[in-house]
Amino acid sequence: MVYLLFVPIEIILRMKIYNSNSLEETQKIAEKFASSLKKGSVIALYGDLGSGKTTFVQGLAKGLGIKKRIISPTFIIVRSYKIKNRDVILASEASPESKNDPGQARMTDGSLSIFYHIDLYRLENKGQIEGLGIKELMSDSQNIIAIEWAEKIKQMLPKKRVDIYFEYLSENKRKIAITELSDAEINSA
Repeated sequence: MVYLLFVPIEIILRMKIYNSNSLEETQKIAEKFASSLKKGSVIALYGDLGSGKTTFVQGLAKGLGIKKRIISPTFIIVRSYKIKNRDVILASEASPESKNDPGQARMTDGSLSIFYHIDLYRLENKGQIEGLGIKELMSDSQNIIAIEWAEKIKQMLPKKRVDIYFEYLSENKRKIAITELSDAEINSA
């Protein structure tokens, strides 16, 4: 994975690596991963065109209880989806017993969260990106945000985030590396 050349070794050693053999498998990995998310989560997605980023976001949305069809926002840049499922409990609010069960729902406090799917592929300069209000979206602790082509806003990304790297292996096979970064790790890297 080319992107991993710039990641400190101590972070690489803690990455969770998944091998997917189909679109459906990639979506299932993401659906299970969604159970670990908290309100305010920012997920930075890295990988070449066709490496599985949008497919992963589709599974992520399903894991968040979103029923709408998820398509890439390549031409409109940002799509938003209400997370309405009141049966969903975010990982930070779950009981200790339910945290061990990735099938558990995630959001019970009655508040409404928004899932933002951002695709920066078509943007070429900082001015285009700054005008989108992405910083404001990321600063709202109710939002959950997935950003494709996150390397285009590396300096804007919060220190605490999840980085996910995608590698195209063959027509149906992908390697997915997931790591959660904390403030301490970023400051020491």
